[in-house]
Amino acid sequence: MSVKNVVSAGALFAAAAQFGFAAKAIFIKLAYAAHPGLDAVTLLALRMIFSLPFFLLMAWWARRESKGTTPVPLTRSDWGFVLLLGFIGYYLSSFLDFWGLQYISAGLERLILFTNPTIVVVISALFMARPITRRVAVALLVSYAGLGLAYWHDLAITNDTSALVAGTGLVFMSAICYAVYMVLGTGLTRRIGSMRFTAYMMLVATFFVLAQFFIMRPLSALDLPMKLYAYSVCLAVFSTAVPVWMMAEALKRIGASDASMIGSVGPVLTIFLGAAFLGEQISALQLVGAALVLGGVAMISLGRSPLPQPETPPTR
Repeated sequence: MSVKNVVSAGALFAAAAQFGFAAKAIFIKLAYAAHPGLDAVTLLALRMIFSLPFFLLMAWWARRESKGTTPVPLTRSDWGFVLLLGFIGYYLSSFLDFWGLQYISAGLERLILFTNPTIVVVISALFMARPITRRVAVALLVSYAGLGLAYWHDLAITNDTSALVAGTGLVFMSAICYAVYMVLGTGLTRRIGSMRFTAYMMLVATFFVLAQFFIMRPLSALDLPMKLYAYSVCLAVFSTAVPVWMMAEALKRIGASDASMIGSVGPVLTIFLGAAFLGEQISALQLVGAALVLGGVAMISLGRSPLPQPETPPTR
């Protein structure tokens, strides 16, 4: 196969993965709208239940790919680290995200999550003594100015300011949790392999999600309309398992930088999908804000910065 074909396949995988990730918030918002009594605890549990077979398959596939070589063994300390990162990076981050989507638009949620690289830079500067260069400082200002414009758009049309503020705070905390995972998990990811690492993280997160559900909700909470189960299956398959696999393939073929560049279409896709399927309003102010966020993040992600390379496929 020629280099051109490999690159083209990688780009297609990355673009398709971004479409799946962009649709995640749409399925969540549709589920909430279909059943007003539904909450983040139950919906997240449904997502993980239907995703579990794919995570188990992912773990098996990671071992199969290492056939002929001895997989790097995990020490007791490594397993403790896996539990910690699975809790923070996937369980807590996902729960806060699902909770926040009860209050804010899909477009604003995606833009907040997209600022994750900027949070990684700040965390690296505060706790790892990695200096923020002038270019990165400008990128941070551009990104958050854009996020401010997008927030102003939602503030101008909302009927419940307190809900908007609460939802924004929850999703931003979700982004912080995922940024902590990125900073702390880079070394272990490189040592044991991204697919194996991701599978372990998701299995740990599934345990915490289901434990939370059975502690906080009765089993009868799963007695829901079939439409909700359809949305949950779509969320698990088309916005979790399939795009995670496609992004992993894209990273192998074209690398993190090119995949990140293609990933910049994600927030824009979510904005237009939100308008098409949820009736969310689009304004010039929001689009300008989105463009600034994308530009600022691109300055950080594609330049020389203290940002860890995203070798683990995202699941959000």
